[in-house]
Order: sequence, then structure tokens, then C-alpha cells
Amino acid sequence: MENKAIIIGAGIGGLATALRLNKLGYKVSVFEKSDKPGGKANELRNSGFRFDTGPSLFTMPWILEDLFNFLELDIKKYLEYKKLDILCKYFYSDNTIINAYSDKEKFIKEMTEKTTDGRESFIKYFNYTNNIYNLTHKIFLENSLSEPDTYLNLDALKSLINLPKIDTNRTMANANSKYFKDPKTLQLFNRYATYNGSNPFKAPATLNIISHVENEKGGYFINGGIYKLIETLTNLCISNNIELYYNTHVKNISVIDNKIQGITVIKNGKEEFLTGNIVISNSDVLNTYKNLLTIKDKGKIKKYENLESSTSAIVFYWGIKGEYAKLKLHNILFSKDYKNEFEELFNYRIIPNDPTVYIYISSKENSADAPTGYENWFVMINSPINNGQKWNEELLKAKEKIINRIEKTLNINIKDKIVFEKTLSPKDIEELTDSYKGSLYGIASNNKMSAFMREQNRSSKYLGLYFVGGSVHPGGGIPLVMLSAKITSQLIKKYQPA
Repeated sequence: MENKAIIIGAGIGGLATALRLNKLGYKVSVFEKSDKPGGKANELRNSGFRFDTGPSLFTMPWILEDLFNFLELDIKKYLEYKKLDILCKYFYSDNTIINAYSDKEKFIKEMTEKTTDGRESFIKYFNYTNNIYNLTHKIFLENSLSEPDTYLNLDALKSLINLPKIDTNRTMANANSKYFKDPKTLQLFNRYATYNGSNPFKAPATLNIISHVENEKGGYFINGGIYKLIETLTNLCISNNIELYYNTHVKNISVIDNKIQGITVIKNGKEEFLTGNIVISNSDVLNTYKNLLTIKDKGKIKKYENLESSTSAIVFYWGIKGEYAKLKLHNILFSKDYKNEFEELFNYRIIPNDPTVYIYISSKENSADAPTGYENWFVMINSPINNGQKWNEELLKAKEKIINRIEKTLNINIKDKIVFEKTLSPKDIEELTDSYKGSLYGIASNNKMSAFMREQNRSSKYLGLYFVGGSVHPGGGIPLVMLSAKITSQLIKKYQPA
């Protein structure tokens, strides 16, 4: 059988994998159930407003640049992006406002002026997070954890020798409390656990690597918004004759004698079997095992159903009348009791009574995203996964809480300014993306073994089955998903060369 690669899902991971495999000489086809590419990283256009519907922050641009270098293309001819001066603007319940400047010295100055923590504490902390990054990124982010040769090199030896510095035995919150005393500082740095849907009071301190990536490596804005990245990757697929099929539902992945045979698709109500000995699932890993494979792996299904899921989200896409200088591109309105917020999310599995509110306004950087005199507000709070809640009621409650918080914190009566609204609930996320119960990142990273419990990029049981995307190694977020595409492509080249 010809080494034909079939990719399920045209998200960032699926598109990047398609481009890499095409470059390696494989015949590639991508099947997407929606009418357009993007997956969670999609866009919404209505009434003159444009919204990125999912990811909003672009970090680690060198990973995207690596893809273009691999394709022997000049990224500057395809995408423009710039480093942000202010990564995020933080609003606290006591009316303190902190600007997280991209310039580290300015950021430290801002923090020492607005909190009781001193300069030396920040210097020590940034050195600490830098050490975590240097000891982990090559072995834990850029390589497969299931391949023996990952551990047979100097980088792996260095990581093992310095294992205590990776800080797996403390929680993020506990480690941060050893550097800082001011609750505002702690809340700001504990927030980074939410970048993969985890709880900072349970997640290992190793996740402080996320703080390093943003605060020392920088945050960026893609001209045109995040969806510009999807459009660019899609156009590259088209120009390289990669087959893209939309409105095409993958019914199952055929497995015989533990070998991949192909997939059955449904398009326009008709079923068709397509042969292929390589299938890469850009769908949620549990959905793949539970609903797609013709042979049900009960062990894998039970494993991922029993592991703690990451958070989901409630999002309001609001077209807002007026322009608000107090807000920047990225804004956080912190809850008063952060620990209780996570207890409600993970222990009680309810929408927090006092949720932290995130507001992303891409029209601050890309004026075409809203009509003149208006702004496009992407407003999000963390949510428990979908367990059959009455989401219409929950959305109304969440909206009231958010509006009250905005009025109290920003002194803006936003209710009268909303001229367009669309919502996204965990149930919507589950239905649109096949993510288990609407979980944004698969399993949560709430214990030190989470990295090894996450599904690896190559199935050790089914020859020809591979995984890519935010629910598998190395994790969620644009840069890690693109790394998963690189790892998966390398594994396919190793085990099933073109």
C-alpha cells in the first residue's frame, strides 16, 4: 500500500502536519467536518465585526518560523507580526492596575511600584523560570516522550541531573509564594496555569515555564488576527496540491490486525471508504479512541474518561459601541479570591461566583475588525466542562456577573453598549470540535505526571495511527500544537517513510 497520509481535522495541528508531510513526499488529504478550516482557532464575522473565536495570544514565533524554514519559504512574505509593548493589562478588585510591559525592566519597575514585592524577588524569579525553560524545552516540548533516543543525549542527561530545578514536587502556587508575598503578584503569576486549563494550586511548578515564555520571550500580534495564520497555512496547502475536504464527516478509522487501513467518510449523506495506511487525528484524543476507531481500546477510553479534564470556557463575542482607552489588546479583570475560583471550577464544577474576566480586543491593533467608533470584545471566563448543565441559564448568569464586574472595575455600563452578541458554551465547544465535554486542552496538568499521561504522538498499538493537536503531547496553545505537528511528522518519517 502506498504511504498515503490522511489527516482528520483542519486545525492548526492538522494543517501544519499536512504541510510538513507534503514536503517529505507523502500524498496528503485533510478531512474537516466544518465548512472551513481552523478548528478552535476560527473566526466570526458579523455586522461589520470580526472576532478570533479561540486562541488570542501568539507566542514563540520561532516555532512558526521553523515551519516556514522547513518549507523553504520566507515567512515575511506571508505573515506580519509584531511584539507587543504591553502583554496584558491587569485590573484588581482593590482598583490597582498593572501593565505587564514586554520590556522586563519596565515590568519589574511597574511591579515594584504597584506591589510590596522588591526588585530582587523578580530578578530571582525570572532566573528561576529561565532555568526551568532551559532544562525542559528540548526534551519535554520538542521531542516525543515515547522514543528512547529522546533520552539518549546531553540535553536529557542535563535535565535528569538537574531534576530538582525543574520543580515538579511543588505546586505552582507554592513555588511562587517562595518568591513573592504580595497577593497581587501571586495572582498574576499563578494565572499562567490557566493557559492549559489547569489549577495553579495543584499544577506542578514546572508550568512556570509558561510565565518565562510570555514575560521573557514576548507576546506578539499577527497582523489580521490569529485567523490570518489559518488562512496562510490553508493557502499553502492549496498551492502545494494538498487535498482539503470540508463538510466531510469522518465516521470511523478502519483497523484490521492492529494496522490502519483507511477511513470511512460521510459527505452529502453518502458513505465512502478511503484507503490509507497512515491516519493522523487532529481530533480530541478521547473522541478518536471512543468514537472513531473500529476497534475500541477500552483501556485508553477508561484512562482518559477517568483523568481530570482541563477547564472549558464561556465566551461572549460582543460588538461594543464606543472606544475605551483604558483597555489594551489583552486585559484581565481578576477575581477577589483566586483560590476559591479554582475550587469552584475543579472541586464543585460550577461557574465561579466571582470569575476572573478576560477581554481581548483585536480592533485595538487591527482597526478593520470593528466599524469606526466601535470595538470587538472577546470576553471569556473559565468554566467547568459540560456535564449536562442548563447552558442557556448558565450563560445568562455568567453574562450578569461579567457585566457587573466590568461596571464595578472599569466604570463602564457595558450593557447598553452591546450592539452585537454571540455566545460560546462548553456544550458548543464539544459539538463544534468534538472535544471531550468541551475541555479546551484535553487532560488538566494538575499533577507532576501529567506530561507523561498525555497521549503521545504515535500509537504504540496501532501501526499507522498518529495524533496531533492540543489534547496530545506536548499540549495546548498555538506553539505547542505546531510542535506536535513537527514531532508527529518526524515519527511518521521514521516509522513509515515515504
